[in-house]
Amino acid sequence: MADKTLDAKGLNCPIPILKAKKAIAEVPVGGTLEILATDPGAVADFQAFTRQTGHTLVEHSEAGGVYRFIIQRAA
Repeated sequence: MADKTLDAKGLNCPIPILKAKKAIAEVPVGGTLEILATDPGAVADFQAFTRQTGHTLVEHSEAGGVYRFIIQRAA
């Protein structure tokens, strides 16, 4: 289970990324943030976000048009 969940469903780029950036700051180092989004562009956005920030994209999946991402916070 993630340390924190961000519901970004119904929001379009770049809002889910901006909200995730703020939310991950509230997660302890090594902890995880779960993000739920409906924007198909979120897949590429969160892959780029984790590459640029050093956080780890632990998993991502899609079910019923909802994309789920688990990001582990780096130091």
